[in-house]
Amino acid sequence: MRAEDSISGPADERAVEPGPSLGAGPVIRHLVAAPGVALGNVLRRFIDRAVTHLLRLPPHLGDYTRQRDLAVPMRDGVTLLADLYRPHGLPKGTLLAYGPYGRRMDQSLPLARAFAVRGYTVLLVSSRGTFGSGGTFEPMRDEVSDGADVVRWMTAQSWFTGTFTTIGVSYLGFTQWALLVDPPPQMEAAVVVAGPHDIAQHSWGSGAFKLDLLRWSKTLAHQEESWARVITRQYTEPRRLRRVLHELPIGEAGHRYLNGRASWYRDRATQPDIDLPVWASMRLGEALARTDIPVFLMGGWHDLFLDQTLEQYVRLRERGVDVALTVGPWTHLQMLASRVSAEILVETLEFLDGKRPDAVRFHVAGDGWRASTTWPPPAREHKWFPGPGGRLGPVGRGRETFTFDPADPTPTVGGPTLDAKGVIDDSALALRDDVLVFTSEPLTEELEVIGSPVAEIAHRSDNPNADLFIRLSEVGADGRSRNVTEGYLRLAGQDVVTLPLRATAHRFAAGKRLRLLIAGGSHPHFARNLGTGENPSTGRAMRPATHEITLGELTCLRLPVTNPSWSGSTSTHD
Repeated sequence: MRAEDSISGPADERAVEPGPSLGAGPVIRHLVAAPGVALGNVLRRFIDRAVTHLLRLPPHLGDYTRQRDLAVPMRDGVTLLADLYRPHGLPKGTLLAYGPYGRRMDQSLPLARAFAVRGYTVLLVSSRGTFGSGGTFEPMRDEVSDGADVVRWMTAQSWFTGTFTTIGVSYLGFTQWALLVDPPPQMEAAVVVAGPHDIAQHSWGSGAFKLDLLRWSKTLAHQEESWARVITRQYTEPRRLRRVLHELPIGEAGHRYLNGRASWYRDRATQPDIDLPVWASMRLGEALARTDIPVFLMGGWHDLFLDQTLEQYVRLRERGVDVALTVGPWTHLQMLASRVSAEILVETLEFLDGKRPDAVRFHVAGDGWRASTTWPPPAREHKWFPGPGGRLGPVGRGRETFTFDPADPTPTVGGPTLDAKGVIDDSALALRDDVLVFTSEPLTEELEVIGSPVAEIAHRSDNPNADLFIRLSEVGADGRSRNVTEGYLRLAGQDVVTLPLRATAHRFAAGKRLRLLIAGGSHPHFARNLGTGENPSTGRAMRPATHEITLGELTCLRLPVTNPSWSGSTSTHD
């Protein structure tokens, strides 16, 4: 264990910590880590206070001391490394953050330092096989047992305050659910931001494999390289990754792309049966049945894990657990950005101080923030029917067809992807021959949709191996459309497909149009259906699928409408 270092002393953070960062982070980290230079502590304090001022965070309560590279023993003999932040003065409580992304400035600033200067003792732990921790990193495999061992060690330390709260985003949310599989008696609350509890469901729940695992695996495999290499990769990797995602078989192509540095990718990309033992350690739904402490959940409408965040809220609330929820207009990566992370930090501090007034707070696109006592709010259903000529409105009759060709798959345009696309102009999708487009007349009054829309499609295909992608978009007066929500399903021979879309909160202004898009893929968000029935990660052959949609009462879009004044009217002309 290294000696204690105070931010007012000259020896804090003596070594440059390698790994990825954004913007000027690596340069700042190098400056403040110069050995034996008191200037480093001055800069560090300046950064802490500048961030507080620029992001309008609550004021500091005092300084802190940091201990680096504490040895945390695991039951199998592996040692994890941790950094401990101790405030000067009586601590308000203990916070635990545990995950694979390191303990350098870009992690310590939002997870540890921001709380330490506000009176909390914080333990920041690196997962096994990452940033000096022993063992081999296998994502989500050891988090239940390792998390329990971290808590066992932490609660035996002289600085422990008697109880603790967990905090963290994404993977650091998953590690919180891992602890709650068998809740420690000292754990008094959890703040889970975009944290999944079931990685198997995320990867294969639609029946099609989500290819975001490949990009994430690449990031994890190289995150401890020098900052110069990391910045270089930010500019060179996107083009190479796009090329790899179009190669077949995708499991082997991804393995070559990773150069053997993330063996877990190929294993998970070839296992569509989520009930197999390989997925067991990644499925933590039992935590939702055992948690009885207060939980604060945060997510984004365009986050990868929104469905699981909302499931967590509903299941905990049904059991009477004290649970609060915030959902903002964010993608997954935006919740790591400075502006949004500041909002998250403020709400977390309020939750820790017991000042949270609303059970649910969510952002309505086109209207702003809203408070509610529960989710989803009461709504009445309104049906929209695809009709001949690309019309969306009253019931129409007829048939429409399109052909999905896996050799030229329908592309992903915006949506809840890992590359932070979120809401964008998706007009290009409507111009493709492999997409059916149905657009309403302009609305004569505001339409508020809050909840989970459902698409019902009377469908058949000349190829039983087919997928359906459904999207709801908003079309402006200029003819451009922007995505609102979507759903995806690998079909299993259904005549009438019921496909829930992702939950949303959106107010369509008067004059806007609704647009329904129907396609057979969204690649590379989802691995394309090769049309042969082969394992999608090992197959090479491809066969197109021609889809036929029967228009009528069985094909509709069911929207949860929440504004009481909505009459269901649209204009009859542009």
